[in-house]
Amino acid sequence: MLTLETLPHQIQAGDIDTVVVAFPDLQGRPVGKRVTGTFFLEHVLHHGIEVCDYLMACDIDMEPMPGYRFADWETGYGDLNAVIDPRTVRPLPWAPGSAMVLCDLLTLEGEPVEVSPRRILRRQLERAAGHGLEIKCATELEFYLFLDSFAEAAGKHWQHLAPHADTIEDYQLLQTSREEYIIGRIRNQMVEAGIPIEFSKGEAGMGQHEINITYGDALKVADRHLVFKNGVKEIASSFGRAATFMAKWSMDSAGSSCHIHTSLWDVTTGSPLMAPADGDSTPSGLSTIGRQFVAGQLFAAQQLAWCFAPYVNSYRRYVPDSWAPTAVVWGEDNRTCGFRTVGTGASRRVESRIPGADVNPYLALAAAIAGGLWGIEHELELEPAFTGNAYKAVDVPRIPSTLAEAIDGLASSDVAAEAFGPEVHHHLLNTARQEWATSNRVVTDWELARNFERI
Repeated sequence: MLTLETLPHQIQAGDIDTVVVAFPDLQGRPVGKRVTGTFFLEHVLHHGIEVCDYLMACDIDMEPMPGYRFADWETGYGDLNAVIDPRTVRPLPWAPGSAMVLCDLLTLEGEPVEVSPRRILRRQLERAAGHGLEIKCATELEFYLFLDSFAEAAGKHWQHLAPHADTIEDYQLLQTSREEYIIGRIRNQMVEAGIPIEFSKGEAGMGQHEINITYGDALKVADRHLVFKNGVKEIASSFGRAATFMAKWSMDSAGSSCHIHTSLWDVTTGSPLMAPADGDSTPSGLSTIGRQFVAGQLFAAQQLAWCFAPYVNSYRRYVPDSWAPTAVVWGEDNRTCGFRTVGTGASRRVESRIPGADVNPYLALAAAIAGGLWGIEHELELEPAFTGNAYKAVDVPRIPSTLAEAIDGLASSDVAAEAFGPEVHHHLLNTARQEWATSNRVVTDWELARNFERI
């Protein structure tokens, strides 16, 4: 097992020659530097690396964006210190000779960077601990695999791509066997990288897959998500294939989700807290604190929707009868609802079906926890479970249908203001607004085809 204690021996023996020193950006991608093994031991191991603070103030295209208080051209875009979290060391089997460590961001004065995704999640976990709670989570990621390479997809302008399957392969074993040369490699090499994989399965789209990672504490889950998502792309690319985690790569295909499972545990005893105690016959099948936690997530769902759907494309996924939810209701094992309670005993938990595969896992988990804690702190009552087809429900709250609507919800959100604090709230809101502004500076292919001649 590779640890920070054994890493120097691996480097000195020549087994590791490169250490990827990384941290999550605002989009939930690993950014950082590849460091030679010897330099890592001599200079980085105990001191970290310096990186430009614009990485916490740019968009998905790495363009510095205006409107941030944290960093802009007026501040000169100075340096931050990326300090190694010793618990995050892992090998990267798909990159022979490489290991990875993840970092927390500090100012050069040694203060935590509050707007950094890892710190945002840590703050919510600290809030939970203040209530005597530990939050355990899982993120279920779906993605599409294509016969095209990334370069070929770009050369086609991402049009007319060839999914790796020509039939829907939901739970299909024959079709998925034809993709095992990649999917099997992903499963096995993720395990070698210290990411516990439970299973893979075909999903409801042609070339669509889901690979499940075992649940754990929230920060560890987010870190695994970060490495997994990037690793899938790198492994696929090594075979000349492309993979996408877009929420909706084609309106003719199912969207890709990132269902988030959360549960409460006693931080002192390690006991599960979501299921009712023996003799409690509550009709919800949840404990009192479990009901409050779910009620809080329901209450915050519209306010924090941007944390679960951060791009214009994210909202293409919310289509009735598509396995993506539209109604902010909860149900017992009901996949038409925005929230689904599942499991018994220690496995009792709530699944949010709102997030897409394009989320930043740190922000999405932080938002789910913030909503749940709001419910506990305000002792919210949980409405009765919804039964039937929630797509056809009337007089129920709905998930925002556009990024603009989600931005309005985030801007006026009491949950975000209280849970994240004013600086983080402003930072996330500016990120959302800049994405919307960028999207409005583009003439799409659809607009050209629809309007060039006909108006």
